[in-house]
Amino acid sequence: MTTSKRTPQRTCVACRTVGGKRGLLRVVRTPEGRVMTDPTGRASGRGAYLCRETACLAAAVKGNQLEHVLKVKLAKEDREALKAAISEIIKEQSSV
Repeated sequence: MTTSKRTPQRTCVACRTVGGKRGLLRVVRTPEGRVMTDPTGRASGRGAYLCRETACLAAAVKGNQLEHVLKVKLAKEDREALKAAISEIIKEQSSV
């Protein structure tokens, strides 16, 4: 009897597209309350996933989807830092 390994599926908080865990970008709220990107997908804390698309980034940061999913209030400077970090990751991927 063969067993197939299941691929973890996650949902983008902006566009609600379901995809593989490794194909989406994880944003995490750490136990200390900081919100940051998690390129490794292994940081401890509550996580949310975004498509690696500029439109999803803009929708998630502009609206309150991330705040709702992460159960945290994002300060303006945290929001801008997160937006810059995610933009940098997307830029790096598009150049490869």
